[in-house]
Amino acid sequence: MSEQAKGLIAMVGVCLIWGLSPLFYHTLAAVPVAEVLAHRTLWSLVLFLGILGYQGRLSEFRVALTGPYFWRLVFAAVTISANWGLFIWAVQAGHVVQSSLGYYIFPLVAVVMGIVLFKERLTVTQGVAVALAALAVLILTWGLGVAPWISIGLAISFGLYGVAKKALPMGPVLSVACEVAILTPLAALWLILQATGLMPAALLQPVSFGTHLGETLLLVFSGVVTAVPLILFSYATRRIGMATVGLMQYLNPTLQFFCAVAIFGETFTGWHMIAFTMIWTALAIYSASALGLVPAALRRRT
Repeated sequence: MSEQAKGLIAMVGVCLIWGLSPLFYHTLAAVPVAEVLAHRTLWSLVLFLGILGYQGRLSEFRVALTGPYFWRLVFAAVTISANWGLFIWAVQAGHVVQSSLGYYIFPLVAVVMGIVLFKERLTVTQGVAVALAALAVLILTWGLGVAPWISIGLAISFGLYGVAKKALPMGPVLSVACEVAILTPLAALWLILQATGLMPAALLQPVSFGTHLGETLLLVFSGVVTAVPLILFSYATRRIGMATVGLMQYLNPTLQFFCAVAIFGETFTGWHMIAFTMIWTALAIYSASALGLVPAALRRRT
């Protein structure tokens, strides 16, 4: 099997895990979001440290945590934690349609962030795609009478995470290990305060870990669900082109959308249909531009 074929298989694995992850977090619906997030952080760190130890890279880990990129890692840790927490809450609260929309519009939000933060310029087709996506969100807001805040929050938080990662001179396994290490003291403190009953009454919640065997095992396994796709992603990006990686990423929200409508039975109105059709059209335009499938005149920078 060629290295490219191995990369494609790894990328399919990434998208399957991320896209079907609502099924996993739906089984943890009875566990408070903060507890799920805390255990996801702790068990991810355990797994990442094991991998880095096996690779003989623990010294790199220590240097990265104390090096000049520490505050960028902190920002990355905060934004990805916000993204994880919002996604888990959306699944538990029955808003997977909104979460899938958020990951559909993320590439277009990333384009806008590139313009605002890095002075990048749009091509004509990219401008059309972004405008169409923005119009889709406005139409959905008008039709439903409320903005899709979950979608917007997921897209922006993941976009800001991408901004933080843009200039980090380290691979995804090392950088994510540092991020979860930064979050671990907060996660451990939260769990200790909950377990000992010392949490303020307004925040005190029943603890599931150690109480119910099934939920305990799932909470431990959340580290695998977090770490494995990132490792596969790192493997895949070394073997296939970034255009292929970008296009395959759309499998993630497509599977989330399938879970929402076909499995969870979430409401999908006519307004959703209009908005999603516009988003899919915008992504098709954006992808065609990225692959060079549109006339050169439409690929010029504005």
